[in-house]
Amino acid sequence: MHTEDINPRSRLIDALPVDEIINLMNYENLLVMKTINSAKDSISSAINDAVTAIRSGGSLIYIGAGTSGRLGVLDASEIPPTFGVVPHVVKAIIAGGEKAITEAVEGAEDDEDAGVKAVSGIREKDMLLGIAASGKTPFTISALKEGRRQKAKCWLLTCNDVEYDFLNGIICLPVGPEVIGGSTRLKAGTATKIVLNMISTTAMIKLGKVYKGYMVDVIPSNRKLRKRALRIIGEITGCENSEAETLLDKSGGNAKTAILMYMKGLNCEEAKELLQRSGESLRKALGK
Repeated sequence: MHTEDINPRSRLIDALPVDEIINLMNYENLLVMKTINSAKDSISSAINDAVTAIRSGGSLIYIGAGTSGRLGVLDASEIPPTFGVVPHVVKAIIAGGEKAITEAVEGAEDDEDAGVKAVSGIREKDMLLGIAASGKTPFTISALKEGRRQKAKCWLLTCNDVEYDFLNGIICLPVGPEVIGGSTRLKAGTATKIVLNMISTTAMIKLGKVYKGYMVDVIPSNRKLRKRALRIIGEITGCENSEAETLLDKSGGNAKTAILMYMKGLNCEEAKELLQRSGESLRKALGK
């Protein structure tokens, strides 16, 4: 069934008490997880392409319209502070531009020319991930076609069963009709957000941004994140908080470098060089 279809379980939703509406929504959301699990092979393949793109100096680029575009913007914007990467590593394009993040931009999702122009600077080493619950959004599909013309890896994340032979792959999440007909900010949005989390987070893990479950490349840009960086250093190395503070300052605010300095007895430059030789993997640099 299509995301635009009416859900037979929702026929009386407007007559239900609040607790029953919640029960219905929870039931529908449980179906989302089963759907995502059935798509794990395509999700894995997309992640591998994303890792290859980023390792080669390219970018993972999300593109979409409306809710799909906003979810891409949300996921991309959270990557730099969480994993300490520059913004161009994972970025997002939304139909209608920045205004469309908070407002509906009339006709933006139907503008095929705008989709082509939006990816005019895409490179062969980039990966473009189109996000479209319907799988047919003109802005997004035209952007993907242009991306393939430029020889970039191009994937589509959709919640409907569609076929495009020009794509490198499709992640299909057939979540079925929403509890409110056509409102893809619900199950489709939830499924999309979860899969984007999987793609970006797993890519960052494979790129060495995580060690033993810790986000070791966190940027201590505020008090909360500095405390987090100090806790990470202390828990991994076993050193006192005062020593963790000294290490973090000497490392230039890089927890991963600070950990390596302590555990290998290195200065900042030596630690950075070892990390570079180890592909930025703390595990490889430590030899364990």
